[in-house]
Amino acid sequence: MKVNIYYGGRGLIDDPTLYVIKKMEEVLEELRVKVERINLFEQKKAITTLPQGSMMEADGVILATTVEWFGIGGYMQQFLDACWLFGSREKIQSLYMQPVVMSKTYGEREAEVTLKNAWEVLGGQVCDGISGYVDNLIDFEMNRQYTNIIEKRAENLYRTISQKIANLPSSNRAVQQSVLKSHHIELTPKESEQLSKYAADDVYQKKQKEDIEELSTMFKGMLNKKNVERSTSDLEQRFMDAFQPQEEEQINVQFDMEEKPQPLHIRILNSEIDCYYGAPEDADVVCKLSLQTMNDIVFGRMTFQRAFMTGVMTTRGEFRNLRLLDQLFEFK
Repeated sequence: MKVNIYYGGRGLIDDPTLYVIKKMEEVLEELRVKVERINLFEQKKAITTLPQGSMMEADGVILATTVEWFGIGGYMQQFLDACWLFGSREKIQSLYMQPVVMSKTYGEREAEVTLKNAWEVLGGQVCDGISGYVDNLIDFEMNRQYTNIIEKRAENLYRTISQKIANLPSSNRAVQQSVLKSHHIELTPKESEQLSKYAADDVYQKKQKEDIEELSTMFKGMLNKKNVERSTSDLEQRFMDAFQPQEEEQINVQFDMEEKPQPLHIRILNSEIDCYYGAPEDADVVCKLSLQTMNDIVFGRMTFQRAFMTGVMTTRGEFRNLRLLDQLFEFK
C-alpha cells in the first residue's frame, strides 16, 4: 500500500500541519505503508505533472494545508485545478483522500469542507479528516490527547483503504456526473512536464504571443491573394512529395479540417505512404485544424509541434507523434 501526502503550506518551521503529517507518517510506516510526501511549494513549476505522475502509483492521498489567513492557499488550489484538468478520472475514483487542515487563525473547518467537496466533485472517495486551531505549537505537541487523535485518524485511513470501505452517495458526485463538464486533457507525465515547463517560461510565452500576432497579420494579408487554398489533389501531393521514409515506422494520422466534409488520412508503413480522404477511422493520432493552418504547415511556414503549442491545432494521441510527423515530412 502507498499513501501520498501533498502538503500545500509554505514549509514554515512553526507550521502545525507539518507536525501532524509527521506523526501520521510515523504511524503509517509502522503499518508497513509506503509514504511519500510531496511539498507543493517545492514543485511550483511541476504541479500540473503530479496528477499523472506520483498520484498514479498511490492507493490513498492526504491533502494537508494550513489556513494562514483565508482558505486552503494557492498551492493546494493549483494542485486541485491540475487534478481537474489533467488527472485520470478512473484513478481518482479509486483514491481515498483524507484532508488535514490546521489553522493559526479562523477557518480550518471551512477549509476541510472545501477539500472534501473538491475531491467528491473530482469523483474520489473521502475519509474523515483532521482539522484544528493551534495557538501555541509547543503546547499542541506536548498534549498527548491531541497526539492520540492524530494517530487514530492515521490508523483509520489505513483501515479504510485496506478494507475499501464505501461512502454513502453524495450530492457533489451527482452534480459532477450530471452537470459539470471538465475539459480533460489526456497527457502522459512527460508531456505534462513539457507543457508545464513552457507555461512557466515567461520569455517563451511572450515569444509565442508575438508569433501568433505575426501569423494573424500574415493570414489577413493572404486572404487577398489568389491560390491561397490548394485543391485536394495538391494537398495530398505535397504530403507525398515531402515524405521522408524511415525504417520501422508505422503510423496512421487523421486530419479533421473544418472546411472539408471528410478527413484526410495519412497512412505510413516503413517507406510506403498512402494519402486519401474518407470517413473517420481509428487512427493513432487525430488532428483538428483549419484548412488555412494546414496550408501553413504544408508550405513550411509552421511545424506540427508549433501548431499544437500555439493552439491552432488540437491533437488526440501521444505527443511524440507530433515530433515524428515533423521528422517524416520536410515541407518547403
